Amino acid sequence: MDFEGKVLEILPPVTGQSARGTWERQTVVFEQPNKQYGKELAVTFMNKGQDVANLRIGETYIVSFDIESRKYQDRWYTDVRAWRVQPVQAQPSAPMHDMPPFVEEPQPSYAGGGAGVVDDIPF
Repeated sequence: MDFEGKVLEILPPVTGQSARGTWERQTVVFEQPNKQYGKELAVTFMNKGQDVANLRIGETYIVSFDIESRKYQDRWYTDVRAWRVQPVQAQPSAPMHDMPPFVEEPQPSYAGGGAGVVDDIPF
């Protein structure tokens, strides 16, 4: 799934050790535009420190994510985990209407026997 959101806050990274090795988790809070009350969404980035380092507060991005839930000590926890983040591309600029049209260069004319022109076509 994807959503478009503006970065509101970048929380500090949290690191830890598991049986599979060292991990790093960082949460970024996005504001979703076009929502009636400006809904915020906290998104978790697992082992994607470089992706988070490229984010800028106030900039808008397209975030691809998965929703994961797990049970721990009889309680359920849900994460929104990002797996890709891309900046929103600016709209391509419209062509400028005040530019003059391109003019083709005139091609030399070989008819008329001008000076320096060799006519090698037989009669």
